Amino acid sequence: MNGAELIDLAREGIITFFKVGMPVMIIGLLVGVVISLFQALTQIQEQTLVYVPKVAAIFGSLLLLLPFMSDAMAVYMARIAARIAAGN
Repeated sequence: MNGAELIDLAREGIITFFKVGMPVMIIGLLVGVVISLFQALTQIQEQTLVYVPKVAAIFGSLLLLLPFMSDAMAVYMARIAARIAAGN
């Protein structure tokens, strides 16, 4: 395996990482912003108010996005396994 193939493999790994992790992180961020905006508008300054909706939203998004996430990881692993089997 030369340097170009190694960089290509690392690039594919980073892209797969973002495909798998980014949707859940964006949903958590959006829920946090909405709750913070709600707290600022209503002047409710409870620190623990953010956690329950954020955990519920992230759990729900994981249930919905798990097939997409596992497919992206399986495709990446198949590419790596094919390179290992080819001896590259």
